[in-house]
Amino acid sequence: MSHLTQQQLSDLRVTLLQQQDDIQQRLLNNRHYDLENSMRDTTGELTEIDNHPGDAATELYHRSMDISLLERDEHEQNEIDAALQAMEEGTYGLCIVCGKDIPYERLEAVPSTRYCKEDNPRQFTELNRPAEEELLYPPFGRTSGDERTEQNRFDGEDAWQIVESWGSSNSPAMAENNEITSYNDMEIEADETEGFVEPWENFIATDIAGNHLTVIRGNSYRQYMDSEEGDYLLDPYGKKEQE
Repeated sequence: MSHLTQQQLSDLRVTLLQQQDDIQQRLLNNRHYDLENSMRDTTGELTEIDNHPGDAATELYHRSMDISLLERDEHEQNEIDAALQAMEEGTYGLCIVCGKDIPYERLEAVPSTRYCKEDNPRQFTELNRPAEEELLYPPFGRTSGDERTEQNRFDGEDAWQIVESWGSSNSPAMAENNEITSYNDMEIEADETEGFVEPWENFIATDIAGNHLTVIRGNSYRQYMDSEEGDYLLDPYGKKEQE
């Protein structure tokens, strides 16, 4: 015996029939979202190959959106039809999974439901991510080789750094380093050395023939020494400068 009263069943039937009529009217007035006609007829163009590809892309986007709306309406209509059929069979209000009574409050909120709250298949959030996303890890995906010791080629991260150096919509508040003093320092790894591999290569110079070794005692030199990578005592000129 159903746990619902005749009045509750009657009210729910009226609601279901009203929802069914709304969907049918919507499909009728929208001509099934104009999907009965071809895309060429819908746009009024002689061909789908436009001189401006962006126009065709916009129409395709709207077409896919119409398909989604139609599928949603058809799904809701099928759910309503199944609920009305269950009323005729006397099984309305019973969960089709566990067989327990579906509370009236739930049926009042979702009259077409055939599941109790615990067994509703749509309540679970899919935690699995698409396999394609594996290519996006680490940052810049398979185009970044910074995590591999043998990688020193120009990669995806390097390409982005070049593009980002021309500016972006980011503000200093969004910078990777929160102690920046210039917009030129905002890009990813802005302090990364360029043009050399080892830090000392930035302040060691020779002439065009590779002779006459010279040490350029600038900021890079001082940072190298102050980080205890080098020793001022091994550089007589550097020792005098420190004194």
